[in-house]
Amino acid sequence: MNATVGARRVVISGLGFISSIGNETTEVTRSLRELRHGLASHEFLPGQDLPVKVAGTIKGFDTRSTHHAEWHWPARYSFTRDLLRSLPPHGLHAFCAVEQLVADARLTPELLADGETGLFTASAGSPFLQRHYLNMLHESAGARMHPMGVVSTIPGTLNFNLAPHYHIKGGVCGFVSACASTAHAIGYASDDIRRGRQQRILVVGAEDLSCESTYSFQGMRALSRNPDPATASRPFDRDRDGFVGTGGSAALLLEEAASAQARGAPIYGELLGWGQASDGYNMAIAEPDGRGLTEAMLRALVDAGITPGDVDYINAHGTSTPNGDLSELRAIKSVFNSVGASPAISSTKALTGHALSMASALETGFCALALRDGFTPGQAHLVNPDPECEGLHLPRHTLSMAPEIILKNSSGFGGSNVSLVLQRWPAGRAS
Repeated sequence: MNATVGARRVVISGLGFISSIGNETTEVTRSLRELRHGLASHEFLPGQDLPVKVAGTIKGFDTRSTHHAEWHWPARYSFTRDLLRSLPPHGLHAFCAVEQLVADARLTPELLADGETGLFTASAGSPFLQRHYLNMLHESAGARMHPMGVVSTIPGTLNFNLAPHYHIKGGVCGFVSACASTAHAIGYASDDIRRGRQQRILVVGAEDLSCESTYSFQGMRALSRNPDPATASRPFDRDRDGFVGTGGSAALLLEEAASAQARGAPIYGELLGWGQASDGYNMAIAEPDGRGLTEAMLRALVDAGITPGDVDYINAHGTSTPNGDLSELRAIKSVFNSVGASPAISSTKALTGHALSMASALETGFCALALRDGFTPGQAHLVNPDPECEGLHLPRHTLSMAPEIILKNSSGFGGSNVSLVLQRWPAGRAS
């Protein structure tokens, strides 16, 4: 029996993607089904022979300039100069993803501005533009400062730009828990909807793909130095050596089910519950046995009113770092193998790269597509499984099996762990 009986049901009723594997749902779905990755050779500092040479690149966009007048994006989108002047590169991607969501969910300007619609976002801001504006400040001895320098660069930039543009008068909030940020946004959004505080909430994640925001992780030796785009991101493989960075944006609409149905919006799946827990261990390294993630998964299952045996597929955090993947594998074993459950497991970061704070929104969107269209993404680029994979089900190819229930894991710096539980709509078996 679902633990939230009597509460309002929360569904995903709109999606938008600007990602390395596609810039709209049809293309993204095809990439997931065919395990087509979006990684490519990439110069983080043009002309420099850096050890990291691969990224999950965003096709159809060019935001390398610090000035929006030199940016290029697909012709289907139209933006005014006044809007662009306060945006970082990932802000442009976010607006494109939200435009897709608004059309997909059949949202009207009146609904967006009715006070029943909220906005939860996450990004790391734009170190790329911030460096440029701070250099301008210092080089001019304080005489030159860009008027939009603050609102276009700090982590709240998505809230600052999206909320007034769409006249959103409901709750607006930003989340900062590193790579678990948009998972937290989704979890707290679902709570607000279940308790009747909001009718619907847009959850938007976005990140720059730049030297400043991505290559900085090389200082921690967290990035893969593998120059081959086809094997650089290989979660759970014995030969993995770090994550591959990416950027873009993902947008989801969480909504009370009756509201979405009344509007005729598409329903991709239901968010049954969620859980969170911290490692309490290290600022950057996952607890070796995954105790925090174990607890987050158990709490999510309790909140959803299900057992480990009910889960058909786990969309893993799986960044392709040696320590992080090992910790997650051990956590999954402690929750599922201990009771004889064997869900399919894969990390779609093998295809996209790691999108940092927007990763959870991106991958929850992937889970929504899998629920609606009836497939289970396989584990791409897995050639030599880590010995810890023994006893776990990591299919090398996409399965035609339609998952009924999906568990989505996310973890961030400082030991933040979040697990989300999603169910196919309408449910095919009692929950």
